[in-house]
Amino acid sequence: MAPQTPTVFVVDDDEGVRNSLRFLLKSVGHATQTLASAGEFLDSYKPSQPGCLVLDVRMPGMSGLDLQEQLNLRGAVIPVIFITGHGDIPMAVEAMQHGAFDFLQKPFRDQDLIDRIQRALDLDARNRAALDQHARIRERLDALTPREREVLALMTRGKPNKIMAAELGVSQRTVEIHRARVMEKSGAASLAQLVRMVMDLEGERPGH
Repeated sequence: MAPQTPTVFVVDDDEGVRNSLRFLLKSVGHATQTLASAGEFLDSYKPSQPGCLVLDVRMPGMSGLDLQEQLNLRGAVIPVIFITGHGDIPMAVEAMQHGAFDFLQKPFRDQDLIDRIQRALDLDARNRAALDQHARIRERLDALTPREREVLALMTRGKPNKIMAAELGVSQRTVEIHRARVMEKSGAASLAQLVRMVMDLEGERPGH
């Protein structure tokens, strides 16, 4: 499946701002989609779509902060760049505390926005690659049989075959067969890589 083109989403209730940002971003080659409200964005956005979000912090109805909260609840990893007016700095600080990527105070230089968007797109690509890797590793380890999982647990604790055989009540030859299957199914090139896979998966579980 071909990777999706990253899209810069611009959500602002001011039509003039939307039009000028769309023109600016298209002029530097970014696929861009503009929307007039947070609700409109939430209704159409798919978390699988890569990109970043340029978001006005203060809008009628659902504010930018409200939208950010909804995205967090849905597990959306899209980086958010807030655009703020002069009096909105406390709101911008709150947004950063809730995981916003950055914020820009109006009026801002075009280049400042372009630079931040590029960094946000780079971050999004790295985040998605890590999530894809986790998903692939999880699928591989989920394919292990219950006995292979027991062997995996002992392998990642550094137990020698002889000890593993005694603990599991099987022959060393059987342990060797299970070890070979664990390595084959996981796709790990070494025991160290296998340990790293398991550690990475265990590290991602709380937020999963």
